[in-house]
Amino acid sequence: MLIGYARVSTEDQNLDLQMDALRQAGCEKVYTDHISGAKAARPGLLLAFEVARTGDVLVVWRLDRLGRSLKDLIETMETLDKRGIGLSSLQESITTTSGSGRLIFHLFGALAEFERNLISERTTAGLMAARKRGHRGGRPKALDPAKRQLAVKLYTERQHTIIEICKLMGISKPTLYNYVAEIETEHVT
Repeated sequence: MLIGYARVSTEDQNLDLQMDALRQAGCEKVYTDHISGAKAARPGLLLAFEVARTGDVLVVWRLDRLGRSLKDLIETMETLDKRGIGLSSLQESITTTSGSGRLIFHLFGALAEFERNLISERTTAGLMAARKRGHRGGRPKALDPAKRQLAVKLYTERQHTIIEICKLMGISKPTLYNYVAEIETEHVT
């Protein structure tokens, strides 16, 4: 029996493309998750594992639907292999019911992990280069320095409530507290 598994990372993403492909591939049952691939506990995948029997094939639209790391994919493959369950990925045209399919599975998984690592390294390097050029990143301050000092002054004078200060300055309580902490940190150093 062909058992399908589809996953999207967030609730607002759509499973239709994967579901259509899995049904077209002949999956009798399809299990789904709306959860990140980085999460170990995926209820739909666990249910698919429970239902699958020796000789069945777990079908996914793409390998990255099973996991985000090569280690995770290999562990999943080993679990399926021990139970005599095959794995088929539609987009990569891989079926692990043969030796060459298992080899290709490992190669594709390694390449996918390599690509994710490269993206991560490039992002980190870009952030570090931007910091060296003086870019701080993050969300811009809600108030300019003079208004931040005024907000802190109003806070320290204690003649207005925190809610009044926040309404007057157009900021939230956490923002006000962050400004107070910044000023206190500047005075300590």
